[in-house]
Amino acid sequence: MKSVQKITRVKLDVNQKDEFLVLGIVSAEPDYKLSLSINKKFNISLKNNSPITVTSDNSNSLVFSKFSDLSDSPHKVFNLISNRSGKNFLLKKLKNVDYIFHIQETDYKANTNYYSLLLREINTITAVFNIDLNIIKDQNLQYIIQ
Repeated sequence: MKSVQKITRVKLDVNQKDEFLVLGIVSAEPDYKLSLSINKKFNISLKNNSPITVTSDNSNSLVFSKFSDLSDSPHKVFNLISNRSGKNFLLKKLKNVDYIFHIQETDYKANTNYYSLLLREINTITAVFNIDLNIIKDQNLQYIIQ
């Protein structure tokens, strides 16, 4: 007679949740100069990454620059994304924002005030806004939070 193997069900408790923060930046600086300033202030290494390409309503291809830092820690990711491509915007409801700074942390909750204060200390940045993603409903939001 064969012995019947008992199946044991194991439930894994995973508490790790990605916390992210999205800040809007107003600055007249080009993206590469702004990324250098942020690199110095945050002690990170934002590098030009593959740009975000979106098809507009007119079937034109819009390209938005993206600078990313993935090297510091596997638990922290920084992205600087341009919100403007000519006269078009990645997030149309945020026409006053030039850049979107996306910070993703898996270790702990991202501290909005800390990052906002650091960005405001950079001379070339005019304003910093906390962007609440629960309020903004835009189809292009998927390109920022990947």
